[in-house]
Amino acid sequence: MLIFFSILAILLIAGLFYLQQPIFGKAPEGKRLERIRQSPNFREGKFQNLSYTPNLTKGYSFAGVLYDFFFKKVPDKMPAGTLPSVKTDLHELPADSDLLVWFGHSSYYLQVNGLRILVDPVFSGNASPIPGTTRAFAGSNEYQVKDIPELDYLLISHDHYDHLDYSTVVALQPKVKKVITGLGIGAHLEYWGYAPEQLIEMDWEDSIRLSNGSLLHALPARHFSGRTFTRNNTLWLAFLLEAGSKKLYLGGDSGYDSHFAAIGKRFGSIDLAILENGQYNLAWQAIHCLPEEVLKAAKDLNAKKVLPVHSSKFSLALHSWDEPLKELHRLNETYQVNLLTPRIGELVNLNIEEHAFTNWWSE
Repeated sequence: MLIFFSILAILLIAGLFYLQQPIFGKAPEGKRLERIRQSPNFREGKFQNLSYTPNLTKGYSFAGVLYDFFFKKVPDKMPAGTLPSVKTDLHELPADSDLLVWFGHSSYYLQVNGLRILVDPVFSGNASPIPGTTRAFAGSNEYQVKDIPELDYLLISHDHYDHLDYSTVVALQPKVKKVITGLGIGAHLEYWGYAPEQLIEMDWEDSIRLSNGSLLHALPARHFSGRTFTRNNTLWLAFLLEAGSKKLYLGGDSGYDSHFAAIGKRFGSIDLAILENGQYNLAWQAIHCLPEEVLKAAKDLNAKKVLPVHSSKFSLALHSWDEPLKELHRLNETYQVNLLTPRIGELVNLNIEEHAFTNWWSE
């Protein structure tokens, strides 16, 4: 018993020490915390979703989910080989071109209306604070910070490790003019070396005018936040960018809910909606869309085109690595949404209506 409790104490002390590492970020305090407390979306000491959002779907237990995560066998959870990708030289792209390059999972680069924008970049190859535990698939981490040009804006949808990557954003800091993110997330970024004047923190329904006159709106999503054991002390959000004649919905992570229809009604037709599709489970359906719900959200948003993301880089749920794209295409025979499925690194021209991307995951 003495040996057991000694080992337990050592592990506890080691864990507490490890939690002091910079990767875990910093909680909001001072004026930042005062502003958070004034938000209509912050109640009972934390940010709240618009609708009741349970941690687990009715009928599931935390113990059962944990057991499945560690012991359930999932066929093809990881790709058998290297994912196909394209290495596009982002530094040489014409400044006046309107385009998108997806880097796998929820990371992508946008050029639109003269702006250079990077969203939720994760280039470390790991989606966990514990080294070597949630590694990127072979071939899915071909882009690094050195491949990224100078940025007008870095957008961060929320502070989970697969969206806010410590080593990536630290290395990007000299290239970034402004960061736009949700309330409270600036605390992490200041702690990691960003200057206060680089940071713009937004609440749901806030709108700002960007440097070229484009409008960026911060919109509700149905999700949660947190990098340690404290949940929902920073805000998760989606963005809608009105740039020239284009409307782009940058969805972040979200479960299905009525906010998609409300956004569609408010903004009318949306040229491109970027929606998460992957790392889902019936057990946490409230915070991540299932494939059919992705297509429902696309219809609710009145989206002309949809880019499904949040797949093809990390295995964070109990489905095969290629199920999200296969299932979305199968269901889309009914919904008939215009899906864009580029390879990692493949150029998406935002000025054309028809695209000829292949079902590359079947290769």
